[in-house]
Amino acid sequence: MTTPVVTPDPDAELARLTDIATPYAVRAAVTLGLPQLLEDGPVTLAELTAATGADEGALGRLLRYLVAHGLFDEVREGYALTEVSRRLVGDDGAARRAWLDLSGPGARMDAGYAGLAAAVRTGAEGYSVVHGLPLWEDLATRPHLRVEFDALMGADTERVAHLLATEYDWTGTGDIMDVGGGGGILLAEILRAQPQLTGTVFDLPPAAAAARAHFARSGLSSRAHAITGSFFEPLPVGADTYIVSRVLTDWNDAAAQRILRHCVDAARPNGRVLIAEVLPYDTAQAPTAPYDLQMLVVVGGCLRNSEQFAALAAAAGATVASVRRWPSGLMVIECRPL
Repeated sequence: MTTPVVTPDPDAELARLTDIATPYAVRAAVTLGLPQLLEDGPVTLAELTAATGADEGALGRLLRYLVAHGLFDEVREGYALTEVSRRLVGDDGAARRAWLDLSGPGARMDAGYAGLAAAVRTGAEGYSVVHGLPLWEDLATRPHLRVEFDALMGADTERVAHLLATEYDWTGTGDIMDVGGGGGILLAEILRAQPQLTGTVFDLPPAAAAARAHFARSGLSSRAHAITGSFFEPLPVGADTYIVSRVLTDWNDAAAQRILRHCVDAARPNGRVLIAEVLPYDTAQAPTAPYDLQMLVVVGGCLRNSEQFAALAAAAGATVASVRRWPSGLMVIECRPL
């Protein structure tokens, strides 16, 4: 017997696709700290109201909605976590909570999706249509958000930094320059694992200052330094290896090629340039994945595969010597100047 194909109700499917209440309800719950309050077991509505300072009636309505959508469970003793909301508690859930908190940079970036139509019309970012300034300028005017943004990005870097530090072959390298290296998390991890190396972070003044502080806390100040500058200008020469990690995806092809060319020019004649990206490419490039649109709307950037990075390298005056991927999503493309 042939099983009949069930066609979704088109109106219901359209409603699902355009739902905005659910994502914001989840963000509201995270902003109020509900997952952490439920971490040790069920809690009553009255107790949650007292702990959050919320309006009891409004909080009850939010919880009823989120119970219906599977984020929380309602039991005899009150409200409890489900397997879904357990992903939001403890140290493992810290990055997810930080992204979803309505007062943080993650939610501000997500709100930039209201500028998606403008981004599609122009091919440029749509974030400024919503917030008045492009992301990087907006963060510069909001130092607390910049600190939180760097922490979010740093958490992603920490997940894979040890892999690059320990599993990449650093033979032939004595000195590294981490171009756009932010707070120095990646470089510090490499230097800890490879005591024969020295390195420098090259980034804008706030990031360079954060990197210096990180190196001092890590006991690496004698081998790790930070200097200020823009990767849209020529880079200091002299390093054996130039790393551009999690930077090129934030920019369109013209800007990414310019950054990469400055790395290649500085690395000549016998140096190398490493492009490091942290993306689960098997899922991030799926047609249903939002990452590419997120890059477009938030920063005007572009998700690229290894072949597209190779084309950028060729346009910047380099050739790809090797490509290596790890299950964590780390991809390292080694380029050599022509």
